[in-house]
Amino acid sequence: MLLNLDQTRDFDALLPGQSTLDGASRRTALKVALGVGYAATAMPIMAQTAIKTSSEGLTSGESSFKVDGFSVPCFYAAPEGKKNLPVILVIQEIFGVHEYIADTCLRFARAGYLAIDPELFARQGDPTSYGEMAKLMAEVVSKVPDAQVMKDLDGAVAWAGANGGNLNKVGITGFCWGGRITWLYAEQSRNVKAGVAWYGRLVGTSSALTPKHPLDLAADLKAPVLGLYGGQDGGIPVTTINQMKDALAEAGAKGNAAAKASEFVLYKDAPHAFHADYRPSYRKEAAEDGFRRALAWFKAHGVA
Repeated sequence: MLLNLDQTRDFDALLPGQSTLDGASRRTALKVALGVGYAATAMPIMAQTAIKTSSEGLTSGESSFKVDGFSVPCFYAAPEGKKNLPVILVIQEIFGVHEYIADTCLRFARAGYLAIDPELFARQGDPTSYGEMAKLMAEVVSKVPDAQVMKDLDGAVAWAGANGGNLNKVGITGFCWGGRITWLYAEQSRNVKAGVAWYGRLVGTSSALTPKHPLDLAADLKAPVLGLYGGQDGGIPVTTINQMKDALAEAGAKGNAAAKASEFVLYKDAPHAFHADYRPSYRKEAAEDGFRRALAWFKAHGVA
């Protein structure tokens, strides 16, 4: 269920976690709704700070690509009429591909990139149909295997290569859930040259679906990652950031160039989700500084 800013007053009338559509129909509806409005679970929406990037001079919209016979929906944006573009994979929060993530794609497109955001929960369900965080986590997010996500990202890279992207210049960035995925993809794939992880979880309990976490794979890092984190993030203790720093330093000392080149920036007064301009957690100064650093990071590491 996606909400435009002028629809937020009707939120109390929504039926949390319910949909009249079956699974297949929800996926079809998702393809139509990608990037339009905000996920109900992300309420309240802060209309006064939500950024609206112009699409003038850009090509953007919905598409899809096949992975193991499944059609993965995606949102994309790119400078109009340009080819051989550097590529940025933009990885969603737990709320799926809604307006904030689509707008972030537009921002990267305005900076000269082909930006693509695949809906990585599409097999498990439609995150926009939920109004309760606990149900979204239990019924969708917790059921998404890391291995599936890695394959879907490989599919997104292939789609980009077939649609004007230069696969020698691929970067990845992600927010919250997508920040963790950014680390994992930079550790497990040779597709990317650099990553920027925004407040992604670094440690966790191993399970069949999430067997390894970023800290576990630090020694395997294949592309340098810039970690952007908040010092007041209640869910990501600074101690875990320091653990990751130590693991990367150890890997770097043993000859891992990507680990050695990786860096962290800690915004000491920022909470979790400080880049999410549509939420109360938004911190304009940290968000803008982080985005500038992200663009500079990608340029410095050959993704431009």
